[in-house]
This record gives sequence, structure tokens and C-alpha cells, in this order.
Amino acid sequence: MPADDQRYRPLYARLLGLRFVNPGGVLCFLFFEGAVALAVLLALAELVNWWAVPVLPMAVAVMVKLNDEVAERVVHSAALVPEQERDRFRRQVEPVVGRARVPHTLPGAMVTTAPARWEPADAPSPRAGRPARS
Repeated sequence: MPADDQRYRPLYARLLGLRFVNPGGVLCFLFFEGAVALAVLLALAELVNWWAVPVLPMAVAVMVKLNDEVAERVVHSAALVPEQERDRFRRQVEPVVGRARVPHTLPGAMVTTAPARWEPADAPSPRAGRPARS
């Protein structure tokens, strides 16, 4: 990453040396200050000891760094796949909308291609015509 871009990254991302995961300012705030606040709340509720206050943010930082390492491995392994293989894979996983087959139907159920119209039971049907005038 160029030095100019590195300068504008959040301090949390720079301290962890993240290369492939690029969290924004709000996410870095939640990672660090949110973990500290959660640890303090848990300690005040006496659910954990006070040693959890420094340990929880460190555990979150380790998980973020581990996620960055996994992302690096995935990017490097994806770069080794030939271009023709990537195109073939993209064509295979492309969803086919509207062409799914229904293997069987439930007894008493009718499968149609036209959308169903809902009509209240006590309303006259528009196909029945108008009632006769007296």
C-alpha cells in the first residue's frame, strides 16, 4: 500500500499491520473500544474478572489479524488458478433464475405459472357479472 494511503488508515489497522482486510474507522472503533466497553460491562456485572478488560480486546485483535492472514492465503491461492478455470467456475455457479424444476407436487396442490389472485370470500366475483336490478 502506498505511504499516502497508509497514512489515512485507522491506527488500529496500522498497528495490527493489516494488508488484506481493510476495516474502516467505525469498524476499528467497534473492534477496540467496543471490546473494552463490553469487557468493562461484563466485569461490572461480575460475570468475569477484571483481567478480561485487557484480554478481550487482545483476543479480538488476534482474531482480526488471523482473518487478515486467511484472506491473504485465499487471495494468493486464487491467483494460482488459470483464467479459463475461473471463467468456467463462474459460469457453473451463476444462478439460473426461473428454470428450477418441481420434482413432485403435494396431493391436492396445483402448480401453475400464472400468479394467483386473492379475492375475499364474501366479495362477488368479477367474472360472475352484475347482479340483476329489481
